[in-house]
Amino acid sequence: MSRTTLENRGLVHIHGPDAETLLQDVITCDLLSLEPGVARQGALLTPQGKIMFDFLVSRHGDDGFRFDIDRAVLSEFVKRMTMYKLRAKVVIEHEESASVTAVWDEEAPENSLVDERFAQGSGVCRLYGEAGGETTSLLDYDSLRIDNGVAEACRDYEAGDAFPHDALMDLNRGVSFGKGCFVGQEVVSRMQHRGTARRRVMQVSAEADLPESGAAVTAGGKSVGTLGSVAGDRALAIVRTDRVASALGKDVALLAGDVPVRLAFPEWTGLSLAQEERDSGSAAQ
Repeated sequence: MSRTTLENRGLVHIHGPDAETLLQDVITCDLLSLEPGVARQGALLTPQGKIMFDFLVSRHGDDGFRFDIDRAVLSEFVKRMTMYKLRAKVVIEHEESASVTAVWDEEAPENSLVDERFAQGSGVCRLYGEAGGETTSLLDYDSLRIDNGVAEACRDYEAGDAFPHDALMDLNRGVSFGKGCFVGQEVVSRMQHRGTARRRVMQVSAEADLPESGAAVTAGGKSVGTLGSVAGDRALAIVRTDRVASALGKDVALLAGDVPVRLAFPEWTGLSLAQEERDSGSAAQ
């Protein structure tokens, strides 16, 4: 049994008669297909298509949604959503007393939500309410995320520094390409249809402890990406996949600091560095 209360996460409740319509027109994920008991990744983007806020969103009550978001940006998220609200019949509330707990390796507790970022059947859940019952630490939860290739804003990339494709949100239902307009939709859809995404989250592994988050991943002395969450000899990093593929094709070593590393896509993505190498080679011709 593994439970970690995530002190860095908070909850915002957005509800009212117009809540679903407003949110469907603003955030990246599709709410019409969101079933009760599921927490889905989504984001609020800049008009240029970069992630301002990422979160888990779930249905809550008859006409509302709960947003599970990093506390460092929670107040700014509330301000931004208040700006979009205008005259819509919507209430936006910070649930200050409620805690966020990640649960895995046990039967799903009553009232828990399936965390859709993790592979189907993984048993990773979210539990909202009172804190307590911890059996593991935040580092254990970070290890779980690293093992599953699940990136989070404020931990693996900074707000305004990544597109949804960079964080693999195009592959885990974090972005809907069929629901119509949302803020930043034109840029993100163009990346999808033209296949121009070149930065991706990859899993990093080594034979020694890795440097701290923020360290550069390099090939031939040139940066190809940056470490995000680190747990000993494993980490996540957002990297330029075409540069990684080119380096590997030329037998150029990849390093994080002075530590040799291996990079791999999370298995669930279906992505391949071999494909990246072919694509970068075609682009150069």
